[in-house]
Amino acid sequence: MRWLKPLPLRPRDTVQVVAPAGPFDVQAFEKGLEVLGQRYTPTYRPDLYDAWRYLAGSDARRAEELSAALSDTSSRAIFCARGGYGSMRLLPSLSFKDLAPSALVGFSDMTSLHAVLQASGRVSIHGPVVTHLGIQPPAVQDYLFRLLESPEPPPPLQGTTLYVPGVVEGPLLGGNLSVFSRLLGTPYLPPLDGAILLLEDVGEKPYRLDRMWTHLRLAGVFDRVRGIVLGQFTDCENKDSPYGSADVLRSLAEETGLPCAAGFPIGHDTPNYPVALGTHVRLDAGAALLTFLEGAVQA
Repeated sequence: MRWLKPLPLRPRDTVQVVAPAGPFDVQAFEKGLEVLGQRYTPTYRPDLYDAWRYLAGSDARRAEELSAALSDTSSRAIFCARGGYGSMRLLPSLSFKDLAPSALVGFSDMTSLHAVLQASGRVSIHGPVVTHLGIQPPAVQDYLFRLLESPEPPPPLQGTTLYVPGVVEGPLLGGNLSVFSRLLGTPYLPPLDGAILLLEDVGEKPYRLDRMWTHLRLAGVFDRVRGIVLGQFTDCENKDSPYGSADVLRSLAEETGLPCAAGFPIGHDTPNYPVALGTHVRLDAGAALLTFLEGAVQA
């Protein structure tokens, strides 16, 4: 597949802020918006603050907002306000044809949007949502701005733990394990053959991680990908248990036999480094090193 990259951003460029999933904490949002505003010119609709149950307003509101942002050629990027839940509900009503060459930035629930963009051959940015951006250290913020503005490959990311040795290359795909596994059997999953699969999650106990991972295995995912990059699995422990989520994930990774390293600073913790999904990477699992072989934006 030939991947289409977004156009590079420049300081003071207009960027869109959308809320396609859950409602958000206003204070955390404004803190992240301040960071964003120091570099770019963020704009958003007045109804961004809408809330209905566990969603940021109705499906119609969120779909209209996101569709407008995806087709808006006057802005260079789309930043998601928060994850939570809800973007998957919008997929049938969205058109992913004639998209503006903008970078979509978000993670967690935004995995469904990333997946459908990769299914359309588009590169997008798995990175902090606005409510998460304000608590990230300056190094992460600067890394994000560099990723969005420079066509050069960003610096590699270092994990902490080897699970299965090996060196592999391929396009980086995936995101949140819970959301990604729910896309199996739908038309929104991107081609996985030869990919390096990124997985992270939050608040899922070890048996749930096992269940979702096994779902991927039974669906043949691990027969198609070349390697596995594990980010942060935050608040995924059983209290007073003799084993932890890392023990379970290690066993699951070993069963696949695929090169796998864990502990990459990607996910629901701090720091949460952004990565460009759809770009070519090299995983050296023995060194727990993820090297980016190309930049995220067009030259």
